[in-house]
Amino acid sequence: MSDTTTTRTYETDAKARDLKSRKGTQKERQQDEDQICPECSGQLVHDDDHGETVCSDCGLVVEDTVVDRGPEWRAFDSAERDSKSRVGAPTTKMMHDKGLSTNIGWQNKDAYGKSLSPRQREQMQRLRTWNERFRTRDSKERNLKQALGEIDRMASALGLPENVRETASVIYRRALNDDLLPGRSIEGVATASLYAAARMAGTPRSLDELEKVSRVDKMELTRTYRYIVRELKLEIKPADPEQYVPRFASELGLSDEAERQARQLLRGAKETGVHSGKSPVGLAAAAVYAAALLTNEKVTQSEVSSVADISEVTIRNRYKELLEVQDGNLFA
Repeated sequence: MSDTTTTRTYETDAKARDLKSRKGTQKERQQDEDQICPECSGQLVHDDDHGETVCSDCGLVVEDTVVDRGPEWRAFDSAERDSKSRVGAPTTKMMHDKGLSTNIGWQNKDAYGKSLSPRQREQMQRLRTWNERFRTRDSKERNLKQALGEIDRMASALGLPENVRETASVIYRRALNDDLLPGRSIEGVATASLYAAARMAGTPRSLDELEKVSRVDKMELTRTYRYIVRELKLEIKPADPEQYVPRFASELGLSDEAERQARQLLRGAKETGVHSGKSPVGLAAAAVYAAALLTNEKVTQSEVSSVADISEVTIRNRYKELLEVQDGNLFA
């Protein structure tokens, strides 16, 4: 009985091996047929640049919509391949942990949208607490988390783009790593970093605008800003009045012609040196008001003053100087 069973087992194994061998042979034959030209029986090649499968002998295009399943970039080592990989969320400097940690949602619901039981809610709240403790394990991370939150809040209030927030976060990180914070408030350094980043990106905001959304006064802001720029050796050019013109014109609803005229007035002032020693914001506001007068658009000094946060007296004095420069250039 045992010999018969063994014989049957050997026969079954032999049949299975034979069937597997036949399937493998058929698969290889099928692959070989897929690589043969149906017209001239020549060898088929894949043209990755054009996404085509063509015959190397007769040039017949067998397939013209080949999908390239590989990446569009090239990597020559493992480090470069990892840096270009798109798996996972992108890292960002705007979060203290660069966005690599896990966030536990505040909604007490499961994956199906059903509410959690009281015991499960208590457990999730305990997990959130410990997760928050692990995310900010030391004082440096807590400092960074608070400062980056301040930068994001002020940037949102001022309508600054994401690249400015990223630059401000990098500046604050550099200040923190260089031990520039002792003796200064977190809010003051965060505001100074945002002010510097906005000027570096060409989307400046005035000190008065920063003071309105910040938790520090103007004197502390200017003092901290000068200290950060000096210690970090930031290359920041003087604010250009023309950079304020598009925002003022947009908020006042002026035409493109008025904006172009305002830029022309400011360029004339630069050529004659009238802008030297004067506030860029005041010059920009005066240029916008003068351009509105020249293009017959109804804008009052009070409206311009409200948008630019500059007194009407400054606007009156500056716009007369700009018009005198333009008249001088016309009769020169």
